[in-house]
Amino acid sequence: MIWSRLGIRTRITGGSLLIAALVSVAAGILIFSQVQRIVSDGQVAVLANVEAPYLSALALEPTEAFDPPGASQMVAVVNPSGTPQVNTLPAALAGTTTELAKSEGTRTLSVDSASYLVRVTAVSTPQGTWSVIAASANDIQQSVLNQVAVLLVASIAAINLAFGGASWLIGNAVLSPVTRLRRSAEKLVRSPTRELLPVGPAHDEIAELAETLNELIEQMRESNDRERQIVSDASHEIRTPISILQTQLELAQADASSLSQMKGDVRAAQATVARLAALATSMLELSRIEAQTVPGSATLEELSRELADAADRGRRHVGARDIQIEYDSALATGESRVQISANDFGRLCSNLVENALAAMGFRGTVVLDLAQHAGNVVLTVKDDAGGMDEAFLPHALNRFSQANSARVAGGSGLGLAIVSALVEVAGGKLTLVNTVGTGLEVKALLPIQPEQPPNSSRSE
Repeated sequence: MIWSRLGIRTRITGGSLLIAALVSVAAGILIFSQVQRIVSDGQVAVLANVEAPYLSALALEPTEAFDPPGASQMVAVVNPSGTPQVNTLPAALAGTTTELAKSEGTRTLSVDSASYLVRVTAVSTPQGTWSVIAASANDIQQSVLNQVAVLLVASIAAINLAFGGASWLIGNAVLSPVTRLRRSAEKLVRSPTRELLPVGPAHDEIAELAETLNELIEQMRESNDRERQIVSDASHEIRTPISILQTQLELAQADASSLSQMKGDVRAAQATVARLAALATSMLELSRIEAQTVPGSATLEELSRELADAADRGRRHVGARDIQIEYDSALATGESRVQISANDFGRLCSNLVENALAAMGFRGTVVLDLAQHAGNVVLTVKDDAGGMDEAFLPHALNRFSQANSARVAGGSGLGLAIVSALVEVAGGKLTLVNTVGTGLEVKALLPIQPEQPPNSSRSE
């Protein structure tokens, strides 16, 4: 539509002007009709005043001579035989008194291009029925009505023009903060800084819009900062093993003095390649998780199975070390579901187990527990690997962050970041309980979705 292509000021002014025009036209019609009624009632009242003396005289002494009417009064008194006793009607009406006397009441007559308001009143006397006819010309009243109509039209036009101009000024005043916001946004686009959009002193919709846009700007800046940090960290993490791999291959080519030494160098290079592959896989997995728009779904029974599988996978990674991995699930059966897919929950459990194993020496215990509490599925993974440095705890869930004190470094630094992202997508909460010298307890709360009632078919 053309209307939707117009500017906001134009739409405000045009809409206001249209409404004002409709209201003013309706008001003008109402006012004109009231004025017309008042003029008509006044004209009838004048005729009643003109005929009143004759009606009184007929009621008292109908045989006496009547007083002549006042100047410019149009009146006729007709006796029962149809003869006018008084007749000051204009020539166009004077000869029709007999016909006029036959119809009592007030009506408008047009004679010889002239319009008259005529009032006929019958009076019964002992001699018979007399008729009093009073008339007045409509040209004066019509002239007054025409002048009122012109005045109303001119007033309505002037009011609408003034209203349109006022609407345009009000639109400019209302939209001026939006203009300032746009100019500030253009300035931020041309020269990016850490500034925000100005928020006006008034607590109105525009101030709320500016605050919302500022929140969006801050989130986008934080996202850009995170992306730059991710690129920087990923570049650093990838560059180090690539440099090691390049050195190992150069040594294998230049300094290997025997086949066994070359094989050792190649095995070391393969381990470096495996670390690179694991890093790339973890980065892709984290990107996939954060890109999810619709969370997955799994039953409580599926979560229990994934917990057992994660414990089994962890046992296979223990190797020759004396490490016990125990698990327990106390989830109820039923159709209750959690907003996380079974595969993602398995990955969550495996990452926590691998994180605990990486921190352990040659012996220790990892305990996995799955329970249900207050409408949540609670996953707890606890180890006795000595815990982590308290200074590192606030950064433990960041990408590429690795502890270098109590817990043994060596991973990519993405394990807990992936766990945190999985819990966040599922609408849950992740907490770390660290006891230096004892171990680390990771607790993930995943809300249980309310059960949907089964579809029931209505019998007819």
